[in-house]
Amino acid sequence: MFDVSRDDITSGSLTQALLLLAAPLIAQNLVRFAQLVVDAFWVGQLGEKAVAAVGLVFPLASICLAVATTAMVGTQIIVSQRIGADDEAGARRVTFNGLVLFGIVLMVPITALAILGAGPFIRWSVETLNPGTDVASPATAYFVAYALGFPAMAASDAVEGGFVGWGDARAALWVNVTTVAVNLVLDPILIFGWGPIEPMGVEGAGLATAIGGVAGMVLIFAYALGLRDTLRFTWASATVDLGDWREMLDVSLPNVGQRVAQDAVRLVMISVVLVAGGAAGLTAYTLGSRISAIAWIPSGGFQQAAQSIVGQNLGAGNTGRARQTTWTGVGIITVAMAVLGGLQLLFPETIARLFVPDISGDGLAFTVAYLQILAVGYWAIGASYLLRAGFNAARRTRTSMVASLAQYWGVRLPVALVGVYLLDYGVVAVFWGVTISNVLVAIGLGLYYWYETSDGMMERAADRAAESAS
Repeated sequence: MFDVSRDDITSGSLTQALLLLAAPLIAQNLVRFAQLVVDAFWVGQLGEKAVAAVGLVFPLASICLAVATTAMVGTQIIVSQRIGADDEAGARRVTFNGLVLFGIVLMVPITALAILGAGPFIRWSVETLNPGTDVASPATAYFVAYALGFPAMAASDAVEGGFVGWGDARAALWVNVTTVAVNLVLDPILIFGWGPIEPMGVEGAGLATAIGGVAGMVLIFAYALGLRDTLRFTWASATVDLGDWREMLDVSLPNVGQRVAQDAVRLVMISVVLVAGGAAGLTAYTLGSRISAIAWIPSGGFQQAAQSIVGQNLGAGNTGRARQTTWTGVGIITVAMAVLGGLQLLFPETIARLFVPDISGDGLAFTVAYLQILAVGYWAIGASYLLRAGFNAARRTRTSMVASLAQYWGVRLPVALVGVYLLDYGVVAVFWGVTISNVLVAIGLGLYYWYETSDGMMERAADRAAESAS
């Protein structure tokens, strides 16, 4: 039902192609969101301290996983352009090289360094920023257990990107269903203990996530070795090609920089939240970040779908169709996100209590305020995701990186700092910094995308894709 062929992408209805390709990806993101919800629910049963501990290390984990996340972008964009140019052998080889480069060469040493340095860094952060907040030990235990799965997650994402770039989004969906299912089954067992298994607390939550990542990797490898009829590794594709590495790094490194810039700001923002709101503020910030993940369910799905469709059309030389794909996606996602934001505005306290049933006092008040403020800018999150897809598919990932630098370092952090330290607005200033930065980056990206596409950006990208495929 959700099969999308090369002909559908390069000559059929754009709206239909977007919806069909995005549907499994949205379902995939919904599954990931369910994982965040259930993780937050089980950790929430341990109390606000446990929630704060997980929130403290979330940006650090995200920085380490920037390689994994951008692995999908790198393989997806190059593979989509190869498929658009009818070069299936090249698409298979790129996917294999993405697995080797991102899953092994880059992610294994990053994981080792992260595990060795996590304890001292987390203790220093807590002692420096808020000595009275006793979350360093559980935060370190959670991070180290979680980090064990980083290489598997990076390898899996690289191969998933190849499938999505090929036009097979269902493979990525089933991999994520498997990953999350394993995680959700293990969460209560490892957190609270069962039979001979001793309770592990927040460390168990991290380990459940790591094991789920390994399960997903095993399934995507099975798909690539012949369980699906689309992208299949062959002996010819199992060739290390440094040219493919250079292409993927050229696309992916700005995306890594984008993620690191975002998460570095989140680390600083957490310090500001701790100073302005203490543990209650950090609980609200953590819950708001988890709950707002609902915004990337449709946004991320449509972004990935748009990147594949734009990429394949550029590979086929259909520049006008590539440009129109982005604007069609922006229109669809903006309306959908406005509806989601409206629902969150109406029921913030109910949503907060679903995650932490016993939340009260400042923790509840801050969480309700953050959820309402976030909801105002949900439409902008969707629009910016789709506009980044247009730039990314044209290999303009540096534009997405610069936009994120401006969003996080140029707007979000300054608004938070001025609001907390100069205007004395408290932790609510941090919340407004998030939404204001989301809105401004969406407007800026929209204007710049219109300008660049009017100046021949897509035509230049199509020429480069043809040169690369040849």
